Amino acid sequence: MSTRERADIPAARRVVVKVGSSSISGDNAHKIKPLVDALAAAHGRGTEVVLVSSGAIATGMPYLLLDERPSDLATQQAAAAVGQNVLIYRYQEALRPFRIVAGQVLLTAGDLENPTHRSNARRAMERLLGLRILPIVNENDTVATHEIRFGDNDRLAALVGQLIGADALVLLSDIECLYTRPPDEPGAQPIPRVAYGDDLHGFEFGSVVVNSVGTGGAATKVSAARLAAASGIGVLVTSADLVGEALSGTDVGTWFQPNPEPTAAAATGPLRTAVDKLG
Repeated sequence: MSTRERADIPAARRVVVKVGSSSISGDNAHKIKPLVDALAAAHGRGTEVVLVSSGAIATGMPYLLLDERPSDLATQQAAAAVGQNVLIYRYQEALRPFRIVAGQVLLTAGDLENPTHRSNARRAMERLLGLRILPIVNENDTVATHEIRFGDNDRLAALVGQLIGADALVLLSDIECLYTRPPDEPGAQPIPRVAYGDDLHGFEFGSVVVNSVGTGGAATKVSAARLAAASGIGVLVTSADLVGEALSGTDVGTWFQPNPEPTAAAATGPLRTAVDKLG
């Protein structure tokens, strides 16, 4: 079912949900359970759910006795190798009471640019969903290099949405919705809805790096949302604490209206890994 509005999300056939590092790691690791509760409720309604989860590096940092995100690639890869294992274990433990099995899918930008790898990834994801497995997708940080990285998992989630023909994409953040400027600044106004084709050049979406454990932020979410919306995927940006409301179709967050006439090229054409311009 096409998700033209937020209220359509509960009836969507296929939904991609993305959560960032700061929402499910460190002091917020306990928030995995309410996130999984919401995903399981959607799964129970018959929706095919894919989770794109950051957090491998942040989860691995304590095991490497690191107090902050490492800046060198080798240590990032080491933290990711440890953290991804722990992260998937935590998700599976939270899913166990619902008798839902998680399937780990690790991708690089090259996987989605290479036609053969892209076809293989799509086939694997389709089979997992057909078997009622909940795929948990992350960038393959242990082998990705700076030159071939997605840049952020918001963009990865949009590309995964394109790959599997998702009906809706939910980008979870630390704030309830997007604002016309950083929400701590005077005059910041919430943005409840972005019609397809709206000009956003007058808004200030802030820094790309938002915390010490992950990358992302409002600007990357806007870029990813517009990429997905151009392919006909409705996108909701809201707080991770409101994931239950988001998947239930409640009027929360910022809704990006999908392209009413998406072209095949928008959904299946070459994938660029540079951050898109917001216009």
